Amino acid sequence: MKSELSISEPNIKAAIDDAALAIKKMSDTAKLDAEILLLHVIEKPKAYLFTWPDAVLTTEQLEYFTSLVEQRLLGHPIAHLIGKRDFWTLTLEVNNSTLIPRPDTELLVETVLSSISDFDFPMNGKGLDLGTGTGAIALSLASELPEMAWLGADFNKDAVELATRNKSLNNINNCTFIQSDWYSAVHEQRFDIIVSNPPYIDPLDPHLHLGDVRFEPKSALTAGDQGKSDLIHIIEQAPNYLNKQGLIALEHGYDQAEFVRQCLSDNGFKNINTFIDLGQNDRITIGYF
Repeated sequence: MKSELSISEPNIKAAIDDAALAIKKMSDTAKLDAEILLLHVIEKPKAYLFTWPDAVLTTEQLEYFTSLVEQRLLGHPIAHLIGKRDFWTLTLEVNNSTLIPRPDTELLVETVLSSISDFDFPMNGKGLDLGTGTGAIALSLASELPEMAWLGADFNKDAVELATRNKSLNNINNCTFIQSDWYSAVHEQRFDIIVSNPPYIDPLDPHLHLGDVRFEPKSALTAGDQGKSDLIHIIEQAPNYLNKQGLIALEHGYDQAEFVRQCLSDNGFKNINTFIDLGQNDRITIGYF
């Protein structure tokens, strides 16, 4: 197959400019995409791009960069191509076994931290992250709440192994990960906080065929009952695992907030509130047991 990318000169500026021009047809962040990929190839900090724009790339670097750009043109996510993603204050290893952490999900971390600061909360308590994936939520909260013990659960063995590697990568000691289908392996433990970013997309949603999600596992994205079944299960079972005055915080679809609030209310939760994301959509709902 003929390459879609032609680098006019073998230096940093030309490589970025030519790659950005090619990527522009499928990405709204073409220049940034090109910069991230080149930094990965040359293993330098971002300032290097501006300090040494005329630095000449080796043949091997140009070939590697070209191959990454062409994979990006096929739609492969940047995070998969470089094998990592920044989230909160952490750098996380990522792969195609689970979702790539999104900036909107940082709102879940922020909401939990602000909610417990407004409440008489046991700082040496226990937290549970259901469907932990990369471990992004559990590890971020564990890093901010070092006196709390955190447990991340995921039914996917590869995700559990990935999250455990991210724990070591970020030197976080107050968090462990287990393989569990939601609460199935939690075994009668009680927690002060339950958090989750579960699958909440309708399997028939046409957006599943667009963008990065094409390369992510559908089991981590979609749920039955028009995307509601996992949210229902988590909420209905939560009273069996939460301490009194415990907090539940859930990420959900932009059009699911009213449903989640009602479901929480029906299962005994109080002080229920919804928070909006970066796009001004309802995204996080919390309640106290």
